[in-house]
Amino acid sequence: MKDDEHLREERIDGTVLFKGNFLEARRDTVRLPDGHTATREYVVHPGAVVVVPMLDDGRVVLERQFRYPVGLVMVEFPAGKLDAGEDPLVCGQRELLEETGYSAREWARAGAMHLAIGYSTEIIHIYFARGLTLGERQLDHGEFVDVISAGTDELLRLCGDGTVTDAKTLACALWLRNVVSGEWSLDWQPMPGVAQTR
Repeated sequence: MKDDEHLREERIDGTVLFKGNFLEARRDTVRLPDGHTATREYVVHPGAVVVVPMLDDGRVVLERQFRYPVGLVMVEFPAGKLDAGEDPLVCGQRELLEETGYSAREWARAGAMHLAIGYSTEIIHIYFARGLTLGERQLDHGEFVDVISAGTDELLRLCGDGTVTDAKTLACALWLRNVVSGEWSLDWQPMPGVAQTR
């Protein structure tokens, strides 16, 4: 927005509360727009990519995976965290292949989303992939994932009835519905060195 200065908070000081292999927790003191101070606790996240893989028959590729923090098997789109300095597209290609075994002929960047704006820096880059070819999965040690597929209508039903509660997948379902209907467009890019059949 043009003039957001009346809303901005300024960091005065900060402390690292915890630094793990993946996440870091911080507590900052900030100056509020009215001059008072406040404390902000948040998690520093390296960022991630989520992929919406579209099969030629109109279905999309999904995963079922146990997520320890919530204690549930979740239905979600393939996703993974960025390595330091990694290009989001490269991360998406890697995660799609590792988790599902699919590689894609064409990719399109849809956008980005902030997942937990009140307490995390996490940003997730959204990519669509099509022209899928199935190969061998390359799951990480200790990673257990079922690969499934669903049509757009079925996925939306699963979102609507509460089966899908993963935020990134809910957001991607909105993107998918609008892309399939033609309301939103994507700029598809062929992958260099991949034969084009369309």
